[in-house]
Amino acid sequence: MTVYTENQIGLLNRIAIIFSRRKINIESMNTSPSEIEGIHRFTIVINETEDVVRKLCRQIEKQVEVLKAYFNTNEEIIWQEMALYKVPTEIIAEKVKVERLLRQHGARAVVIRKDYTVFETTGQREETDNLVKVLEPFGLIEFVRSARVAIIKASNGFHERLKEFEQTEPGEELVENEFLDKQQEVFTM
Repeated sequence: MTVYTENQIGLLNRIAIIFSRRKINIESMNTSPSEIEGIHRFTIVINETEDVVRKLCRQIEKQVEVLKAYFNTNEEIIWQEMALYKVPTEIIAEKVKVERLLRQHGARAVVIRKDYTVFETTGQREETDNLVKVLEPFGLIEFVRSARVAIIKASNGFHERLKEFEQTEPGEELVENEFLDKQQEVFTM
């Protein structure tokens, strides 16, 4: 699911409650700024039927700060995850073939210290899991993977949708409140 929202305190909690009330497990969730200033994008990964996901999108869209919620299958998006792997430096330094294995998996060193080295890679879940298996014999100390980040293949970006929406559904006209203006004049005297 891709959800475009205003950046408001408490919204993440309200969205999470929608899932927990229905006993739906969130596999991963990422939130970040979008291509539009002031608009944030949630990428939420769940394993449910299309009917359930449609209902969830409608329920999420009822939140005041939510502009639009979309659902897509894995085939309709381009996605990646980032992973970090911590291994003992002395073992890695002794094994020359480790460098070749890391290149094969598109990994690079991001921190090299006397006691440990941290490698980073991006890819699909299977790719990051495979590197875990490769590094385990070399004393894998720690592993962490990010949530999924995704882009919809058939999308021109939310800013285009927002422009279309503004053209078809113009906002309310600004109405001056004469009573408030007069009260403010009284208070400023």
